Amino acid sequence: MSTITTTYFPELEDIQKAASTIKEVAMVTPLVNSIRYSRQYEANILLKREDLQRVRSYKIRGAFNKISSLTKEELDKGVVCASAGNHAQGVAFACNHLGIEGTIYMPSVTPKQKVEQTQMFGGDNVKIILEGDTFDDSSKAAKEACISQEKTFVHPFDDPKTIEGQGTIGLEIFKQSDVSIDYVFVAIGGGGLASGLCGALKALSPKTKIIGVEPKGAPSMLTSIRNNKNTEIVDIDKFIDGAAVQKVGDLNFDICKEHLSDMYTVPEGMVCQTILDLYNRDAIVVEPAGALTLAALEFYKDKIKDKNVVCIVSGSNNDITRTAEIKERALLYADLKHYFIIRFPQRAGALKQFVGEVLGPNDDITHFEYSKKSSRENGPAVVGIELKDKKDLEPLINRMKKLNFFGDYLNDKPDLFQFLV
Repeated sequence: MSTITTTYFPELEDIQKAASTIKEVAMVTPLVNSIRYSRQYEANILLKREDLQRVRSYKIRGAFNKISSLTKEELDKGVVCASAGNHAQGVAFACNHLGIEGTIYMPSVTPKQKVEQTQMFGGDNVKIILEGDTFDDSSKAAKEACISQEKTFVHPFDDPKTIEGQGTIGLEIFKQSDVSIDYVFVAIGGGGLASGLCGALKALSPKTKIIGVEPKGAPSMLTSIRNNKNTEIVDIDKFIDGAAVQKVGDLNFDICKEHLSDMYTVPEGMVCQTILDLYNRDAIVVEPAGALTLAALEFYKDKIKDKNVVCIVSGSNNDITRTAEIKERALLYADLKHYFIIRFPQRAGALKQFVGEVLGPNDDITHFEYSKKSSRENGPAVVGIELKDKKDLEPLINRMKKLNFFGDYLNDKPDLFQFLV
């Protein structure tokens, strides 16, 4: 007796159909060799440049494919989505292109630049509503509006048509590469892109290993796979906003659990250093999620040697106002930035002594907060110090203690540290 399965899997025929649907709006983005990464890892490292897409991320593929699949009656009523970033821009572009009404819910804390960018792509066809403090708040409001107004909700990842649209990247990689691909590294947030890749590459290149990459502070897919059930994570680090979700899609979990070759998480600070390196060394601007796959290569350097490897650079919607935080997180991850409570004797010359006798020749004060307390023998200050070499930390602390300046080390105290970074 044959077993009937109802589990969804993106079929090659449907992904090919999606490719035909989206070709009027989505670019066939370049697949290019990275000289620097290829030399660093002694492999053929290819970058799939979705950061060059029309809306600066791959999200236009799934959004347009989903909206294009709707009936005329559904299109006439309009669509709704919730997003603080790339999905919103993809839906906005699709609405403007197709001439339909779209309502986009975004958290009230969404940076003004992202709101304006979404409005630019959507034009007069899109209405933006700022609702709640989190994505979950916005998503709840968007789904309630769909029910009350009989509109269609365009899900960012947990939808067959969205998945098939994202899977068109796999078709392009297969056609563009003149060598067989050993590994493809893909960032995972909700899992839509990874699911689509599984559908395309399992049909076209079944020996290719697909490696999912998540932020260490938001390991929703890895946690779910380990638990063997789709699991919501309550407390996540939202810094890598394009790949930080509390719960992956149900369809996406089923697909990735069965078809990914491996899952790995990358520390946020390491991703930040990758962003800086891509900008400074390669003149490539990426958002945090766009750097995930390249950051993950370090953990696979032994496995990928002499292999053909594709890293999907998923997007470039990075806000320049985040640069200071990106640099800060990179320095912290490299153990080059440290925060202390310093107890300054309340006497003339104390600061001069600290600078002259405690700081090393290559140490630099980058943060200083101090209030003089006239009734106290010592006045505490919060001091941030940047080092040239992480080996300089222990001698620095020893000098602080020897001269009675040391109060406390803050980097390993998260409750205090969150107010500084």
